[in-house]
Amino acid sequence: MWKPFLISLFFISFHTNVLSQDNQDRKDSTAFKTEMLNEVIVNGNAILGSTFEAKNRTGSAVYISEKELLKFNYNDINRTLKSVPGVNIYEEDGFGLRPNISLRGTSPERSAKINLMEDGVLIAPAPYSAPAAYYFPTIGRMQAVEILKGSSQIQYGPNTTGGAINMISTRIPDEFSGRASIAAGNYGSRNTQLVLGDSYQNFGFVTDYFNYSSDGFKDLDGGGNTGFDKSDYLAKFSVNSNLDAKMYQSLTFKIQYSEEEANKTYLGLTDEDFEENPFRRYRASSEDVMNAEHQQYQLTHFIQVSPSLNISTTGYLNKFKRNWYKLTDVNLGERVSINNILSSPLDYPMEYQTILGNEDSQDDVMGIKANNRKYTSNGVQSIAKLRWGSDWLQTLEAGIRYHEDDEDRFQWVDRYAFQNRELIRTTVGVKGEDANRISYAKAVAAHFLYKLSINGLTVTPGLRYENITLGRTDYGSNDAKRSGLDLSERENRVDVWMPGLGANYRFTNNWSVFGGIHKGFSPPGSTDGQNPEQSINYELGTRFNHSGLKGEIIAYYNDYQNLLGSDLAATGGTGGLDQFNAGEVRVSGVEVLLNYDILKNSSEKLRLPVSVSYTLTDTKFLSSFESDTDIFGEVTEGDEIPYIAKNQFNLNLGLEHEKFSLNMGLRYTDAFRTQAGTGTIPANQKVDFNYVIDLSGRYFYNKHLTFSSNIINLLDETYAVSRVPAGLRPGHPFGINFSVAYGF
Repeated sequence: MWKPFLISLFFISFHTNVLSQDNQDRKDSTAFKTEMLNEVIVNGNAILGSTFEAKNRTGSAVYISEKELLKFNYNDINRTLKSVPGVNIYEEDGFGLRPNISLRGTSPERSAKINLMEDGVLIAPAPYSAPAAYYFPTIGRMQAVEILKGSSQIQYGPNTTGGAINMISTRIPDEFSGRASIAAGNYGSRNTQLVLGDSYQNFGFVTDYFNYSSDGFKDLDGGGNTGFDKSDYLAKFSVNSNLDAKMYQSLTFKIQYSEEEANKTYLGLTDEDFEENPFRRYRASSEDVMNAEHQQYQLTHFIQVSPSLNISTTGYLNKFKRNWYKLTDVNLGERVSINNILSSPLDYPMEYQTILGNEDSQDDVMGIKANNRKYTSNGVQSIAKLRWGSDWLQTLEAGIRYHEDDEDRFQWVDRYAFQNRELIRTTVGVKGEDANRISYAKAVAAHFLYKLSINGLTVTPGLRYENITLGRTDYGSNDAKRSGLDLSERENRVDVWMPGLGANYRFTNNWSVFGGIHKGFSPPGSTDGQNPEQSINYELGTRFNHSGLKGEIIAYYNDYQNLLGSDLAATGGTGGLDQFNAGEVRVSGVEVLLNYDILKNSSEKLRLPVSVSYTLTDTKFLSSFESDTDIFGEVTEGDEIPYIAKNQFNLNLGLEHEKFSLNMGLRYTDAFRTQAGTGTIPANQKVDFNYVIDLSGRYFYNKHLTFSSNIINLLDETYAVSRVPAGLRPGHPFGINFSVAYGF
């Protein structure tokens, strides 16, 4: 599939050079189009579209612009979001390939409880039926990132408790332009990006190639690559009517393809081994590898029906297939999961010695599972916006989406043994024997949002509706051909209304107060009669700009009537993905963001911007229950939610000049528990606090050529990031990259 795609990119690049237009007329035309039809940009792929829009929402919103992204030029979404208050993250692989993101205390496992979007379209592999984000867009190719929390995100679902993250890919430029960058660093890390695009009176396009790879920073016993290689290809094509047309229209087609090979594992380390060498990897994980492919097709039509009414409609299709081939158990007479072995090595001494691989073993003692799955997500969504009034400025937004998605599991387990310290496959598993089922979802979603602005007051009542059918068709372990001999089926239906109300009052141009209340929701599983996750969420905040000190302070309170947990292998469960009720939970917190330029009044050529963010997240279960997943375990009323750090602090300090820029980022993450509990955290259930300093520098040789360097973990701090999927895992050690970029 990708070869003809690359050929088309080459053709576009070549064809651009033979097209002839009047350059000045074209520049004037595109500039006017951008100014007068800004809604084309916003409605086409963005939620906010600018920092200005984020600061004027009736709820919490953050817009990370291209300029901000380039400060550190991260390829890791975890590091990109660390400075955003209200975001909780626990890392897994050190590169952000499989992030675990929580917004305002939602369960962080595989980012399943938030809305992940690219260009305004849900991007998780199967956002309703199997939302665990084993695919995540390449953040290095994004032009902006938008984060919405609280009542400001009632328009976006299905998850409305924590919030939404929308990543905006490379936009079609206003004029012929391009850029090329290449970077290299330690651990064999390297990345390359090539972008080319142009716009004419009635046509525009952009192409983007991005490759990101590394040999990895872990040391595999016996040697071997522990890194990854991911390539991403993107193209957008747009046609539009003349600006003086009675009804301006545009049609934009986007195609994206990525392929990834990652030598990553679920196998971590015991506490004792982590203390001795946190970057060690056991020999039993030498065959572990993830192979994945992702495709996205998106067609967006925009029409300006009248000066006050426009409609944007998008059809989309996402396909994702992956096979994560990884160690799952040791069987010396009884099957023991790798999670149990590493969390209690003294209880399983023989199994622990087996995964070390220092001695020959009997046949079939180790199981390596082919977690082979295919996902499809497709739908059509349309949003209409009507504006009227002057003194009483009013907007009515109505949106509707029909969506379908599915996850096809066709998995098996191969059995292995160690011979001469090498893994040898001794039994080939029967395909479909481990899992042979399809989970699916069909959903109709609609929302209405009314906005009234009058004399400094903005009020936004809204209503969201979700009608969801969730089902599972299980063919059983003995029907690889899926003939239906041992078929079992189940289905669950959910019908829910989610109201919300936000308000913002601007006392002066430099001070406003906002707040809101809305109903939170996340879909349940496919078990008949299972209740969805529901909550009532409140927030109150203020935005201010006083003598150059800009900021935002927000307090929130999320009252869960029913929190849902998921049986994920990534969090120590069986991997069945069945959800379970976790009962009543309370999550409250404070979010602080402050920005100030120290040299604001003393220098015209230099800027010294300082940004400080702080997040307090307090969680408490209000009911008791038991679960088989390691991330919850046995829960007693009053326990805290695991994997949520109570305190987080981030400091960014910059020095900016027209010829160079320097930026330092320091982040502190509080210790957090890895199982529900209260009081002092037991050592074997704790991930200790850490502080990490990153540093970046850029030198602008001229308006086209830029040299830069990026240092990750400047002080080479050694720290743990999690105890799941199985055992302790380290954060990224000292890493340095050098890059050169050319743009025109």
